[in-house]
Amino acid sequence: MTAGGSFDLAVLGAGPGGYTAAIRAAQLGHRVAVIEQDRPGGVCLNWGCIPSKALLTGAELVENLRAHGELFGVSAAGGITLDYAKAIAHSRRTADRLSKGVESLFRKNKITLVRGRGRLAGSNRIDVSGESQGVVEAGRIVLATGSSEWTPPGVQVDGKTILTSREALESTRIPPRLVVIGAGAVGIEFAYVYAMYGAQVTVIEMAEQMLPGADGELAQVLEREFRRKKIEVRLGTRFEELKRVNGGVRVAVRQGEQAAELEADQVLVAIGRRPLSKEIGLEAAGVEVDARGFVGVDERRRTNVASIYAIGDLAGAPLLAHKASEEGIAAVEWLSGVERPPLDHLKIPACIYAQPQVAWIGLTEAQARERYGDELRVGKFPFTASGKAVAAGHTAGFAKILAEPRYHEIVGAHVIGAGATELIAEIGLGMTLESTTAEVATTPHAHPTLSEALMEAALAAEGRGINF
Repeated sequence: MTAGGSFDLAVLGAGPGGYTAAIRAAQLGHRVAVIEQDRPGGVCLNWGCIPSKALLTGAELVENLRAHGELFGVSAAGGITLDYAKAIAHSRRTADRLSKGVESLFRKNKITLVRGRGRLAGSNRIDVSGESQGVVEAGRIVLATGSSEWTPPGVQVDGKTILTSREALESTRIPPRLVVIGAGAVGIEFAYVYAMYGAQVTVIEMAEQMLPGADGELAQVLEREFRRKKIEVRLGTRFEELKRVNGGVRVAVRQGEQAAELEADQVLVAIGRRPLSKEIGLEAAGVEVDARGFVGVDERRRTNVASIYAIGDLAGAPLLAHKASEEGIAAVEWLSGVERPPLDHLKIPACIYAQPQVAWIGLTEAQARERYGDELRVGKFPFTASGKAVAAGHTAGFAKILAEPRYHEIVGAHVIGAGATELIAEIGLGMTLESTTAEVATTPHAHPTLSEALMEAALAAEGRGINF
């Protein structure tokens, strides 16, 4: 199929950042083309965020029946039937439906979708090969190619005994024994899913806490809750080697000076991601990248080439879909002359959807104490004191709010517990509006709700906690 033409803007990649940027550009009157070699929606929609959340919903249902059913007169004592293949099928249908939705949005906004592999051939040109062939020329180009799973040298992913998240989202098998290498977001979420569906799971993490970089208190509670769920957690443990043995895998690890070997039927490698910056013609266009392959950008997402912008995972951390979307919108608005506030990556929430859920925004307590010292205001409220959490049987975790000492403006919040990924949005909005803990504390929250935990944490930061 021949494809090509001249456009105001060309977007390379149709993931969350790319398709969002394209739609915003069309709204601003630009003629837009999107070049995508795979299905619209990118990794997040097709092989990441969306299908994994479908699986997590099933895992949560299983846990609720087993762990909390008796509270409400629902007995699972006779056993429940688990068909993980059906959960996988639902997750794939979900991804298919939403991918088609992105295509319909392109049609609605008169965006040209060019199906093929794009490669920069200059500062205003993209050569397309594959399903479509041709040349796309544009006054401006937005690079939104995203990232892919990273595996260490010597590790051969086969999709059967050694997997990354990509293969796990198609695998219908629940292995008797699973080792997860990495306790970041991906490793934690899949460890939870597999454990709830019956696998004996061991999580290996090189750092001294789960969720490296997160607030230390969050990590401690998460570790405790995982151990309660019979998920083994080995921290400060370095993975060294994988060997396929008798249809399974032998995992060599080291904790300090002590070496050990773990036997597993399957291994999930969830160590990290790398930008998809190779073979997209960056050198031909003169676009600079760092040693890890991330494209360098300024505060307006411009590369060193004036007509080329980069957003999302390709442009560096945090590697989050909603960060990519916000950068896509911001880049397009800036190149269109729209006046808008600068991006503040501290105000981008991070969320993990295992149970208990984890969410945070802004500074960790350690970072805030380094900045504000002992005058930092900290308010904390446990879900054991929340009427809604007790009634629902989900009392694990807490909400914590951090505020600077002068005006009590919120500089960070950390939530672990049921509903955390939804609750964090309130604090995100508050930080955008430069809200104080007094303002959150004096905003009536419906009772009984989990969101009251944020109000109570704000009250605690003000020194006038009510229910704890």
